[in-house]
Amino acid sequence: MKAYRKVPVGAHYGTGDWLLQRLTGLAMAVYTVVLLVGVALARPQGYEEWRNVFTGPFMRLATMLFFLALVYHAWVGMRDILMDYLRVTSLRLAAQVFVVLVLAFYLAWAAAILWGR
Repeated sequence: MKAYRKVPVGAHYGTGDWLLQRLTGLAMAVYTVVLLVGVALARPQGYEEWRNVFTGPFMRLATMLFFLALVYHAWVGMRDILMDYLRVTSLRLAAQVFVVLVLAFYLAWAAAILWGR
């Protein structure tokens, strides 16, 4: 008789995504503090001054990393919500594809704003 080894399918499922979501939240919080300090020091008054806050390579990169963290953070949250509340597989898949497309659009839009002139 062949012995079958039990494979736990639910143990720690999603722990990595949970941890990454917490890390992206931390990254966004750090960025917010850096942005607030930068704005407090620069005290921009008009459009050109606000634009200059984000034209340096550090702020562009930091802002893009913020948006990457935001998109991943939002994806994990939305995916979990859709998996919990949409029981029909085809409807859930369609909703997930829609969310991915919207998040990809927003990420591309952020990149176009930061690096497009």
